[in-house]
Amino acid sequence: MAAAVTKPNPLWSPSTARRAASRLEHLRRRRGAADYDELWDWSVSPEGASEFWAEVIRDFDVPLSQAPSAIREPDPSRPSAVRWLRGARLNYAQMALRGRAQSESVALVGHDDERGRVALSGRELVDLVGRLQRGLRARGVTSSDTVAGYLPNIPETVALMLATVGLGATWTCCAPEMGPEGVLDRLSQCAPRVLVAVDGYRYGERRRDVRAEAESVRAALPSVTSAVSLSLLGESRLDAWESWEELSAEAGDVHLEPVDFDHPLYVLYSSGTTGKPKAIVHGHGGIVLEHVKALGYHFDVDADDTLFWYSTTAWMMWNFSVSGLLMGSRVALFDGHPNTPPGRLWEFMADEGVTVGGLGAAYLAASAKAGLEPRRELDLSKLTTLGSTGSPLPADAARWAYASVKEDLLLASFSGGTDVCSGFVGASPLHDVIAGEISCRCLGADVRVVDDDGRFVVGVEGELVLASALPSMPVRFLNDPGDERYRAAYFERFAGLWAHGDRATLTDRGTVIITGRSDGTLNRGGVRMGTAEFYNVVESLEAVLDSLVVHLEDAQGGPGELWLFVVAPGVSDHEELAATLREALRTRLSPRHVPDHVVVVASIPRTLSGKKLEVPIKRILAGADPQSVLTLSSLLDPSSLAPFLALAKRA
Repeated sequence: MAAAVTKPNPLWSPSTARRAASRLEHLRRRRGAADYDELWDWSVSPEGASEFWAEVIRDFDVPLSQAPSAIREPDPSRPSAVRWLRGARLNYAQMALRGRAQSESVALVGHDDERGRVALSGRELVDLVGRLQRGLRARGVTSSDTVAGYLPNIPETVALMLATVGLGATWTCCAPEMGPEGVLDRLSQCAPRVLVAVDGYRYGERRRDVRAEAESVRAALPSVTSAVSLSLLGESRLDAWESWEELSAEAGDVHLEPVDFDHPLYVLYSSGTTGKPKAIVHGHGGIVLEHVKALGYHFDVDADDTLFWYSTTAWMMWNFSVSGLLMGSRVALFDGHPNTPPGRLWEFMADEGVTVGGLGAAYLAASAKAGLEPRRELDLSKLTTLGSTGSPLPADAARWAYASVKEDLLLASFSGGTDVCSGFVGASPLHDVIAGEISCRCLGADVRVVDDDGRFVVGVEGELVLASALPSMPVRFLNDPGDERYRAAYFERFAGLWAHGDRATLTDRGTVIITGRSDGTLNRGGVRMGTAEFYNVVESLEAVLDSLVVHLEDAQGGPGELWLFVVAPGVSDHEELAATLREALRTRLSPRHVPDHVVVVASIPRTLSGKKLEVPIKRILAGADPQSVLTLSSLLDPSSLAPFLALAKRA
């Protein structure tokens, strides 16, 4: 007889009413599946996968101007070995703008620290898209061109993206806080025809003029035939630049060009922390199918919702959240300082009546550390789902959310990546929320965990992989003849399996625990240790705001050195703090987890999307040339690197 599966006490369980009202429950009943696990098995099985994605197309009324001759079929010529919706034609913008032309309801609402609140009704959004399309076409943009933005997270950016992709052209964007070097590392790979940039932006109390940076980018891109300036700060326009008002001066009908499933929609970029960023091309069809599935089934988003996810235009969560428009929902955008005043994002969600919100795990942990209690000060009655992504969500932060944000809340941890512009594992309105765990493998995502030999394992930490294709796997990388870099990035380690680079454990209950990036995994004395478990312990201490741990191996095979860096503002006795941390790690984890060195720093180096730079820091401390390891433009705060460079010089 099989042993009973022990289930931890949940932080939250869906009510009968919430389960019954969800699209996911409706799908389960239609399929006659006994439970979610059976539904997931069907969605990834060789026999059921085509049926599942056909169900997605029907359930969300995906507008195909030409029906496919096949939903999913083998194609060995592709890195993913699968061809999707052969013969189908569609356009992302068509679905995003569907039913908006006559609507006076708000479609997009944004806040930026310079202008405050800016809202566009559906009718105003469609009108602006038509104007921008007329301007782009007058400047020679066709379906073979790329339009690039150097723009913040504001409604105008969304409108320009929709105008671009509606024409069948390709969209790409960098955030204005990124320096010219980082922007050129990215945009030079795309050869954009049109560049649209802001004159600057405000972040809290600080105004930053980026006209000089924008001009240096324009000057280094010979492909640019039109440069357009969108003025947020009211600065004078540079020579050779047109104004946003000129680009959008004339009204025009919206053009929605039906394109093939794999036709380029937008180009996203890897973080660039270990070399020049990969330029990842995503297609119209893959993004539409994957985003409506994730938003519609797992986040249960529909036309009555207001969707918000805190992001910049440099992070794939911007693209994911904008796809709320595909669901007919209202999309809320925030560009500015998230803690001016403290807890500003919670205030924004309350002000805008956000129903489905999303934050970085680091922001949730920082809110908990700061002792914020949004439920006491704000009206978050409309908030039903709170997403968390960017890094594993500490169990203590999850508990804080239920104690201090809202008791009846689906706390939806979501993990995936830029590579698929979505998540592999997440939550759903059918699942309990367990502290420290991600509730389920997403439908259609054939997530497994394998050991070093590529064998599927359960209950044991290993490598997270996809055992079969997902529609939003990249169409290609730019400048990658024969898909060599693409194949090497995902399919080289385990034959026939997409290796995503995460260490994870698939529990016997179907939940997933992400323990860190594979290349950042600690290996001390032959024992692998995930970084997430360190952070859960270290950052649970009241004095510690943030942390980073790296292991420097011993070339002679010894235990090596474990370095722990912590941000602990207000702590003067660093030796006492180090002793406290060592004891906590020894008692709560094991003696192997006790660091050899504890160093207090002002801040932890993070990427623009908020991820800790474990691997680059490890390589720098091991003696690598910093310029060969990362580019400063990929850092959220380049000054955070200084103490690590100083340590490396002394080594």
